[in-house]
Amino acid sequence: MHVSIESSAGGAAWELELRRLAATEDDTARGMFFAGTLDVVGFLGGDGAVARCKGVAGLWEINPLHMYPISRFLRMVSTAARLLAPQLNGFEGVLRRMGTQATLDFLASMFGKDLMQTAGGNPRKLLQSLGDSYRMAVSYGDRYPLWTGEKSARFIMRRDFMPAAYHEGVLLGILEAVGVRDLRVHGRQVALLDSEYELSWK
Repeated sequence: MHVSIESSAGGAAWELELRRLAATEDDTARGMFFAGTLDVVGFLGGDGAVARCKGVAGLWEINPLHMYPISRFLRMVSTAARLLAPQLNGFEGVLRRMGTQATLDFLASMFGKDLMQTAGGNPRKLLQSLGDSYRMAVSYGDRYPLWTGEKSARFIMRRDFMPAAYHEGVLLGILEAVGVRDLRVHGRQVALLDSEYELSWK
């Protein structure tokens, strides 16, 4: 499979801090995303790195189904990215890896299983249903595809707190799960909390 990724997202720590400051206490995400990030951190950085990430987030016990403030997740991700950047080709490489892990954890959940059943292996149905599935996992934002061809789309994300590089990993993982070939994902940040992704496959 050929995968091409291009992103204009800066992915810098200061940008994550701006996103954190834009979040309210009502902007929440399921614990599965926290746990997935800690899995990546533990695998690559060890127990000490996991403890640092839990500490900055102020979360020591995480329930995968519980909703936690996205501001805490952004603190965790920023710390993890600084710790792991040398091993994963920089800040954006860490974000993509975390996005891919988030997809694996989501697909293993009841929300992901419902999505895959609805899609039935069809990437168009998958993308069409993806926005609804996001709403089961996070409390904020809108996400939807604009079709540009039979096997291509522009996927729109509005008021989402994660950088484009993170969602490149998410979209790669979710489309690979239905077996698409020659997948291409080109993400770009159009505003601090808005991003768009050009998707195509065979």
